[in-house]
Amino acid sequence: MVQEIDLGITCDMHVHVREGAMCELVTPKIRDGGVSVAYIMPNLQPPITTLDRVIEYKKTLQKLAPKTTFLMSFYLSKHLTPLLIHEAAKQKAIRGVKCYPAGVTTNSDAGVDPNDFSAFYPVFKAMEEENLVLNLHGEKPSVYEGDEEAIHVLNAEEAFLPALRKLHDDFPNLKIILEHCTSESAIKTIEDINRDVKNAADIRVAATLTAHHLFLTIDDWAGNPVNFCKPVAKLPNDKKALVKAAVSGKPYFFFGSDSAPHTVQNKTKYMGVCAGVYSQSFAIPYVAQVFEEQNALQNLKGFVSDFGNSFYDIKDSELASLDRAILYRTEQIVPQTISDGKETNVIPFKAGDKLDWSVRWESR
Repeated sequence: MVQEIDLGITCDMHVHVREGAMCELVTPKIRDGGVSVAYIMPNLQPPITTLDRVIEYKKTLQKLAPKTTFLMSFYLSKHLTPLLIHEAAKQKAIRGVKCYPAGVTTNSDAGVDPNDFSAFYPVFKAMEEENLVLNLHGEKPSVYEGDEEAIHVLNAEEAFLPALRKLHDDFPNLKIILEHCTSESAIKTIEDINRDVKNAADIRVAATLTAHHLFLTIDDWAGNPVNFCKPVAKLPNDKKALVKAAVSGKPYFFFGSDSAPHTVQNKTKYMGVCAGVYSQSFAIPYVAQVFEEQNALQNLKGFVSDFGNSFYDIKDSELASLDRAILYRTEQIVPQTISDGKETNVIPFKAGDKLDWSVRWESR
């Protein structure tokens, strides 16, 4: 039985840390969860759309967690211009731009119309030239009336997939990630797009997979607000496809936790429950449990380290000073809540459950 795995420089390419007291609580937990490099989402209030703001946000995070490397992003909106993209790339301030369809998830009210991206094509062209990543929240907003076919939480991702294909067709050299995949159809689309790709360096469309979607189906969040997220966990065949993709060793599938903290009050209130699962404090141990169940621990390093760092073109020089994450076998219990001892507290994913793995750090 494997007792220890050197995972190298681990990365989580989809992380929410919020602002204020919540940010102070969860940002240091990134390292606790076994992650060294974290790609930070920009859906604050207001969203991050300026160079000064993204630089200031990174400084705040770095002060809270000096041993974590933060990669930053802009929020796709009318405020972005090709000139701003080029300037941000020149200053190495961002690694990508996050696209939220308006209204589909937390803090997405300033998002875009996913039925027509043409207004943003000059921005996408600039991103393509700068080798920046377009991060897609791949859902269409719900539609129940009129002549259109109904769109709801269970098919919203599938309905978005033609838009993904069109963006790739129109910008074949633009790096695109379909974030937090939840459906068998999404997995098949990513595999189909990459069917002729021979080398990892040639991958232009990839997908992130979360820890919680590798465990959950619709029955796990219906009636349980702690497990409610967007996009929602779906059917057993969808979960099976996600797990198969995660453990496959295919370099266009890699880890993005979409860890999204909300206070206990906001996750358990009677109406208007916030979408988001908090998994950061035990991120790598959660994933390790799935890989071990699938007899695929040999592919874990690729999923949580190599593939994400490669797709984002993170140079060895950027990683040289970072500690290595060592996964080791030891039993631990996920606490019922994680708190700052004051008024800010969150319920972690799988609270009360036993995990068989933990992470320690070693210098390179």
